[in-house]
Amino acid sequence: MSTQRDRKENLAALPLVAPFVLVYAALFVYPSLEMLVTSFTDGALTKSGDWVGLENYAKLFRDRYFGAALRNTLYFVALTVVPGAMFGLLLALVVNNLKGYWQAIALSVFFVPFILPVSTVTAIANLLTDTANGPLGGLVTSPNGTVIPVWRSATWFMPAVAVLTIWWTVGLNVLLFLAGLRTIPRDIYEAAGLDGAGRWAAFRYLTWPLLRPITILVLTIQLISQIRVFDQIYLMASQGPGRSATVLVQYIYSVAFQRNQAGYASAVAVALFALGVGVVVLQFQLLRLRRTR
Repeated sequence: MSTQRDRKENLAALPLVAPFVLVYAALFVYPSLEMLVTSFTDGALTKSGDWVGLENYAKLFRDRYFGAALRNTLYFVALTVVPGAMFGLLLALVVNNLKGYWQAIALSVFFVPFILPVSTVTAIANLLTDTANGPLGGLVTSPNGTVIPVWRSATWFMPAVAVLTIWWTVGLNVLLFLAGLRTIPRDIYEAAGLDGAGRWAAFRYLTWPLLRPITILVLTIQLISQIRVFDQIYLMASQGPGRSATVLVQYIYSVAFQRNQAGYASAVAVALFALGVGVVVLQFQLLRLRRTR
């Protein structure tokens, strides 16, 4: 009887789920499979090519530009993911201690940049860091006092984009951490205070462990987002660094649309997908290992 009822419920839910499944299959599953097949060919964007097997993947290990793009991507991830999460947690703690409309104002200030388009964000960054008139144009100087234009410097470009990205995206981290903080009962802090626990002890032994699920969520979102970075680096790199600032998504764009090598670009895209999955799985394993200790 129960099985028959479950079957009827599943059949009733099928028309509701079907539109999503069809759209998901058409816009994600099919293009992904097509990309995977294309990665084994020497095809171009406008025509299919011949089957070359694993030749495109073997070429990845010999391509120094791919290696440079991979290093730049991992460097950018290292500069943004953990620092962005820590900064978001710090701001969330500050906002959580505010009261009334001050809390709403502070949350709005931190979240508004997140809803801005990337073109607006980069335009603001250019205005603020202009070496002639920008208020932040003289922050980075050489030992002899000469102002260094960060967007033209191979050394300072990636850290500058990382700071810009953290400022742009930290609002989402603040919102997620603030939601997690509001789920923690106040009673446990009162009990800890009666036992003589200070603010640091309460944060270390109560707040931080209870925020672990939110922390994992924030790190995962940031990892997936930053490993696919393209827009802000593409827009800002036009001012000087060139190839020294190329990341993987930008390299895929260059190979596919400028060189018209869809097969090799698909292989790079598959490698990027594998890298993202590998990094996320590694993160989960490390966090689980730390939790079991």
